[in-house]
Amino acid sequence: MSSWLAIALERTTVMRGLKFGVIVGTLLITINHGDAILAGDVNRGRLVKMMLTVLVPYLVSTFSTCGARLEMARHIPEDPRHIE
Repeated sequence: MSSWLAIALERTTVMRGLKFGVIVGTLLITINHGDAILAGDVNRGRLVKMMLTVLVPYLVSTFSTCGARLEMARHIPEDPRHIE
């Protein structure tokens, strides 16, 4: 778990997650809440849903990055001179 958390908190992982969160989240907010935004019907509950809409792609990106990095680390030999 500590390896996973260390990867999740790395600057590159956080930045990648933020990029995906903003881009995908904005697209999803537009699709799911665009009509309400244009109508001026944005209340506290809808704002919470919009924040969660950005959070989900951030988490998906972070989990995916951590999983891929840990999987790669399992298959890379410890001695870089060692080639199978």
